Amino acid sequence: MIELRALTKTYGTTRAVDDLTCTVEPGVVTGFLGPNGAGKTTTMRMILGLDRPTSGTATVDGKAYRKLTDPLRTVGALLDARQLHPNRTVRNHLRWIAATHRIPGRRVDEVLDMVGLAGVAGLRAGTLSLGMGQRLGIAGALIGDPPVLLFDEPVNGLDPEGIHWVRTLMHSLAAEGRTVFVSSHLLSEIANTAERLVVIGRGRLIASTTVAEFVGGSAAVTVRVRSPQSAALREVLTAEGLTVSEADGALSVEGAGTDVVGELAARHAIVLHELTRQQVSLEQAYLSSTDAVTDYRGRAR
Repeated sequence: MIELRALTKTYGTTRAVDDLTCTVEPGVVTGFLGPNGAGKTTTMRMILGLDRPTSGTATVDGKAYRKLTDPLRTVGALLDARQLHPNRTVRNHLRWIAATHRIPGRRVDEVLDMVGLAGVAGLRAGTLSLGMGQRLGIAGALIGDPPVLLFDEPVNGLDPEGIHWVRTLMHSLAAEGRTVFVSSHLLSEIANTAERLVVIGRGRLIASTTVAEFVGGSAAVTVRVRSPQSAALREVLTAEGLTVSEADGALSVEGAGTDVVGELAARHAIVLHELTRQQVSLEQAYLSSTDAVTDYRGRAR
């Protein structure tokens, strides 16, 4: 179990992590979400003892990382798969990690087979593709067979088969009773992988809950409506400040429920053929909850 209590990290006048309190429980995959610059990587680095908190605590099974007597057998982590010696072979990279904790050499071959790298074990690590490097980073996290695992963007560079493999791996690790904490910007993948979420923005906690509760409690509402007077209906809805898009011969309306859309149509004598509330996606719920704390935005041309 990972526990964060009033965890805070400041750099000068900037609070990268701000009074963050939550628990990451064993037995489920917990997704870690937030906009760029929200403090996700800083939080993970403090859990792993790589950054010292300004105040508050981050503990693993009740202990700070620096107080763990056998850390690699307690916590496995992938933060940056590029942090390796490029001239070591894949196998020797893992042997070097294993040697630091007196892990038997046979475990190296086990994890190589587990991550699909047994066939390239003799290659220099620096020659691997981004996706293969991610697999090697995951192997390093697994080598101590730890009960707690942290992964920062584990599917970067992986092909569809590799993404499916990572998803299956996360599920199997959680099913064994391990704590699995996964940061990713691929919301569709988190929706398919995680059961719980920790969402932060500007270093502060936005939500710590199940995926179902986060999506169900989102302020984002989408209504699907079809009408033979589609153009007139769209004009009425946009005049009310609602966001309207069109797809598959129907209008998709954000920001109002079926009652509001139906009443507007009736008031303007517009015939409706369909009026249904659409299931809010994790992406919609996430964008709605983090809109006010997103600092870096692109602009359409």
